[in-house]
Amino acid sequence: MFEKKEYIFRKKDKETWLQIKAALKEDGIKKGISTGHFDGDTLPTCGCGAKLDPRNYGEKGRADHDVYFVKATEAVREEALECIRRHGLVATVDMEAAYDAKERYEKAGAFN
Repeated sequence: MFEKKEYIFRKKDKETWLQIKAALKEDGIKKGISTGHFDGDTLPTCGCGAKLDPRNYGEKGRADHDVYFVKATEAVREEALECIRRHGLVATVDMEAAYDAKERYEKAGAFN
Protein backbone atom coordinates (compact mmCIF):
# COMPACT_ATOMS: atom_id res chain seq x y z
CA MET A 1 0.00 0.00 0.00
CA PHE A 2 2.74 2.47 0.90
CA GLU A 3 5.39 1.51 -1.63
CA LYS A 4 7.87 4.04 -2.92
CA LYS A 5 7.07 5.20 -6.43
CA GLU A 6 9.53 6.63 -8.94
CA TYR A 7 8.87 8.87 -11.90
CA ILE A 8 8.70 7.13 -15.25
CA PHE A 9 7.36 10.27 -16.98
CA ARG A 10 7.63 13.90 -15.87
CA LYS A 11 7.42 16.66 -18.43
CA LYS A 12 5.43 19.69 -19.61
CA ASP A 13 3.70 17.62 -22.31
CA LYS A 14 -0.01 17.00 -21.83
CA GLU A 15 -0.56 15.12 -25.12
CA THR A 16 2.10 12.48 -24.41
CA TRP A 17 0.89 12.18 -20.80
CA LEU A 18 -2.65 11.44 -21.99
CA GLN A 19 -1.34 8.87 -24.49
CA ILE A 20 0.72 7.14 -21.78
CA LYS A 21 -2.29 7.03 -19.45
CA ALA A 22 -4.43 5.52 -22.22
CA ALA A 23 -1.74 2.94 -23.08
CA LEU A 24 -1.39 1.82 -19.45
CA LYS A 25 -5.17 1.59 -19.09
CA GLU A 26 -5.49 -0.38 -22.33
CA ASP A 27 -2.92 -2.92 -21.15
CA GLY A 28 -4.59 -3.19 -17.74
CA ILE A 29 -1.71 -1.75 -15.72
CA LYS A 30 -3.43 0.08 -12.87
CA LYS A 31 -2.00 -1.19 -9.62
CA GLY A 32 1.18 0.62 -8.59
CA ILE A 33 0.68 3.55 -10.98
CA SER A 34 -0.01 7.17 -10.03
CA THR A 35 -0.65 9.97 -12.49
CA GLY A 36 -1.22 13.66 -12.02
CA HIS A 37 -0.11 17.19 -12.75
CA PHE A 38 0.87 20.32 -10.87
CA ASP A 39 1.51 23.98 -11.63
CA GLY A 40 5.16 24.09 -12.57
CA ASP A 41 5.82 27.79 -13.06
CA THR A 42 6.91 30.17 -10.39
CA LEU A 43 5.09 33.45 -10.77
CA PRO A 44 5.89 36.76 -9.16
CA THR A 45 3.03 38.11 -7.13
CA CYS A 46 1.50 41.35 -8.31
CA GLY A 47 1.07 44.36 -6.11
CA CYS A 48 -2.35 43.14 -5.00
CA GLY A 49 -1.01 39.67 -4.13
CA ALA A 50 -2.61 37.98 -7.14
CA LYS A 51 -0.66 35.60 -9.35
CA LEU A 52 -1.54 37.13 -12.70
CA ASP A 53 0.49 35.83 -15.60
CA PRO A 54 0.53 37.96 -18.75
CA ARG A 55 1.06 34.81 -20.86
CA ASN A 56 -2.53 33.79 -20.04
CA TYR A 57 -4.01 36.76 -21.89
CA GLY A 58 -2.74 36.19 -25.42
CA GLU A 59 -4.63 35.21 -28.54
CA LYS A 60 -4.57 31.50 -27.67
CA GLY A 61 -6.00 31.97 -24.18
CA ARG A 62 -4.55 30.48 -21.01
CA ALA A 63 -1.10 28.96 -21.39
CA ASP A 64 -0.54 25.44 -20.04
CA HIS A 65 2.02 25.73 -17.25
CA ASP A 66 1.45 22.30 -15.72
CA VAL A 67 4.03 19.55 -15.31
CA TYR A 68 2.51 16.12 -15.98
CA PHE A 69 3.81 12.96 -14.32
CA VAL A 70 3.40 9.20 -14.10
CA LYS A 71 4.90 7.32 -11.15
CA ALA A 72 5.29 3.56 -10.77
CA THR A 73 6.31 1.19 -8.01
CA GLU A 74 9.37 -1.01 -8.43
CA ALA A 75 7.11 -4.04 -8.98
CA VAL A 76 5.41 -2.64 -12.09
CA ARG A 77 8.04 -0.17 -13.32
CA GLU A 78 9.55 -2.38 -16.05
CA GLU A 79 6.13 -3.62 -17.19
CA ALA A 80 4.87 -0.03 -17.48
CA LEU A 81 7.97 1.11 -19.40
CA GLU A 82 7.64 -1.86 -21.77
CA CYS A 83 3.97 -0.99 -22.33
CA ILE A 84 4.91 2.61 -23.14
CA ARG A 85 7.59 1.48 -25.62
CA ARG A 86 5.22 -1.03 -27.23
CA HIS A 87 2.77 1.80 -27.97
CA GLY A 88 5.56 3.82 -29.64
CA LEU A 89 5.82 6.42 -26.89
CA VAL A 90 8.86 7.79 -25.10
CA ALA A 91 8.83 8.20 -21.32
CA THR A 92 10.93 11.25 -20.41
CA VAL A 93 11.79 12.28 -16.87
CA ASP A 94 12.65 15.98 -16.84
CA MET A 95 13.32 16.85 -13.21
CA GLU A 96 13.88 20.49 -14.18
CA ALA A 97 10.50 20.80 -15.90
CA ALA A 98 9.23 23.00 -13.09
CA TYR A 99 11.94 25.61 -13.66
CA ASP A 100 11.10 28.51 -15.87
CA ALA A 101 13.49 29.57 -18.63
CA LYS A 102 15.31 32.20 -16.56
CA GLU A 103 16.08 29.71 -13.78
CA ARG A 104 17.34 27.13 -16.32
CA TYR A 105 19.69 29.63 -17.92
CA GLU A 106 20.97 30.85 -14.56
CA LYS A 107 21.59 27.27 -13.45
CA ALA A 108 23.50 26.59 -16.67
CA GLY A 109 25.56 29.76 -16.14
CA ALA A 110 24.32 31.53 -19.28
CA PHE A 111 23.74 34.84 -17.48
CA ASN A 112 27.12 34.88 -15.72
